[in-house]
Amino acid sequence: MKLLVFSAKDFEREFLEKANRKGHQVAYTRDALDSHTAIQAVSYQAISIFSGDDASLVVLEKLWDLGVRYITLRSAGYNNIHIKAAKRYGFKVAHTPDFSPHAIAEHTVALVLALNRKIVLADRQVHNYNFMLDDLMGFNLHEKTFGIIGTGRIGSLVAKIMHGFGCSILANDLVPDHSLTEFCNVHYVDKSELFEKSDIVSIHIPLTYENHGLVNKERLKTMKEGAMLVNTARGSIVDTNALLEVLENNHLGGYAADVYEKEKGVFFKDNSKTGITDEKLKKLLSFSNVLLTPHQAFVTREALENIAESTFYNLDCWEQNIACKNELGYETLIS
Repeated sequence: MKLLVFSAKDFEREFLEKANRKGHQVAYTRDALDSHTAIQAVSYQAISIFSGDDASLVVLEKLWDLGVRYITLRSAGYNNIHIKAAKRYGFKVAHTPDFSPHAIAEHTVALVLALNRKIVLADRQVHNYNFMLDDLMGFNLHEKTFGIIGTGRIGSLVAKIMHGFGCSILANDLVPDHSLTEFCNVHYVDKSELFEKSDIVSIHIPLTYENHGLVNKERLKTMKEGAMLVNTARGSIVDTNALLEVLENNHLGGYAADVYEKEKGVFFKDNSKTGITDEKLKKLLSFSNVLLTPHQAFVTREALENIAESTFYNLDCWEQNIACKNELGYETLIS
């Protein structure tokens, strides 16, 4: 099968090439998929896209006309593809549901520790031979209340790690994980209570229509003064305007994230020479109590190996006309 990999990053290629054991014909483009770049998929049966690619209705229409029939996502989330339209056209679509929850969970905790203990500032000061401690005060995580929105594969691992730090853990999920209640003393509460009582709130839910802007002005204002918000899920779950307001009013103690609401055109690019035009992002980065990483939580060897393996597992299944467990709607395929 001929595959075009959109948004291909240099560090991915060795993993993808190693996983291509069936000899699929693979080409790579650094360009993100959108209505302009879709033409590159001419003569390809399949494409692979990343979380920042645009597979909206108009793009899908172009891809179908070009002969593309299979779309495999190198991500767990699939909010960037119009699933109903894809199914209506007849595309086969699969994602990578479990590439490495440990990678995301561990990065989440790294963000918490780095922001709380002022690691970035301390490193910058020491490299300038400044060994003063005046601006480096943090707080103990031990006995703090850690709130987790979403206790799926990633959120449950975060709960276990923070339990090890001695945190009291509050959680919210449509389907509570009773093993966390038993072994990590996790207490499931409604979202209002979680935001009100937590010293740190961490987000681990997919982006859906219902979750868009879930962390809004009202919820942010109910958080404890000086509390920390962490987002390694999707940027649009947090209302950026509301976030900027609480940061400006010094109500929020800090914000740590690996995602941003408007990543397209900015993330996965070196903008150091050209700068950026997103005024909200500029303002967000101006706060000393904001720590933002460039959607890198998935960048571990283990995660990249799993993503590559899933990518070609999906293609192999489709080429052999057998059920693909990663295909969206898989449950209906085997019922």
